[in-house]
Amino acid sequence: MSRERPPLISLGDLPPPPPPSYAAAHDDEEEKDSPPKRWYHYLPLVVVIILLLAPHPSLLIVLVRYHLLLLQAPGWFAVHFAFTYTLSFLVFSSLIVILARDPGPVPSSHAPDGAADDDLDITQALLSGHDDDMTSPGKWCRKCWAPKPPRTHHCSSCGRCILKMDHHCAWLGNVCLGHRTYTSFLHFLTCTVALSAYIAVINIRAVYYAFTNPLSIDESTPIHCISLSFASIVITMVIGPFLLYHCYLISTNQTTLESLSPFLLLRQIPPLPEHPADGRKLSYPPLEHELSYNQRRLVREAHGQIRQYDIGLRGNWSQVIGWDRPWGWVHRILIGGSGKGDGLSFPRNPRADEMLSRLATELVDVDKDR
Repeated sequence: MSRERPPLISLGDLPPPPPPSYAAAHDDEEEKDSPPKRWYHYLPLVVVIILLLAPHPSLLIVLVRYHLLLLQAPGWFAVHFAFTYTLSFLVFSSLIVILARDPGPVPSSHAPDGAADDDLDITQALLSGHDDDMTSPGKWCRKCWAPKPPRTHHCSSCGRCILKMDHHCAWLGNVCLGHRTYTSFLHFLTCTVALSAYIAVINIRAVYYAFTNPLSIDESTPIHCISLSFASIVITMVIGPFLLYHCYLISTNQTTLESLSPFLLLRQIPPLPEHPADGRKLSYPPLEHELSYNQRRLVREAHGQIRQYDIGLRGNWSQVIGWDRPWGWVHRILIGGSGKGDGLSFPRNPRADEMLSRLATELVDVDKDR
């Protein structure tokens, strides 16, 4: 009789999968997915489109009656007309990109040496493996059951992981903004603020002229000017600070999630040198609810100083609006586009590891004197 050959790969030594409580405690992103998108999810987008289109009838009335007929200034009429409608075109071009483009699909697998996924058999798939630990929070998505690259987050509203997810936007079609759409989102904000500010300026001048020359202008044109001025000022004051906030995020190389979630740092710190002196045993990485008040305050303070992906102002902006191809700036001006790179890896701040190690040590030492 032929002897049985031992199996090529033994799976007996693999660690058991973590219990559901562990997964839930270590990854607060793994929430129950919401129902599919319904028609009412697109109502905020309809409101946005109406707000973008509503001023144009009044704007045309002001341009024709005031600049062309009253002031007899066809040159300024042409300039204002061309500038406002160019900006309007750019606003809608970036909006279409946000709605039509995938924000950042995560590859289903990483084939070795560029091999196609369909060419891998079970042995190659097991032997090729990943360096990341499947049970490590932040490195493996327990909802998609797939690797989660750095800066990738699982969106419970979309039911999937998004590369370099910034936030989920209910106002723009209930979609996520990620690696492939964030530049278009910045383009949309910039053009919207520029358009509203420009309309406000030209109409405020028309309002001033109407009050100083009441007999030379008709009765309805000042009403259009006042309405456009008020609406444009409100939009500029609302969207402007939001644009400045995202300029700050780009300058420090953060996403909205990274900026608003200080305890994401816990997933990046190295193993703690020892357990706290009071005998409390912290998980690795530590969980937010396990930390004392002093440790929580320490993490929040460190969050304002540790910029893991900050590589300088020029390098940070280059990741978002930079280009590699010739004439790439034309693409950026027209639709915004996507960020540089593949969205799977990002250059890190050379001081980040040192600062994270210091944070791990201070988390242990902060309660020793209590």
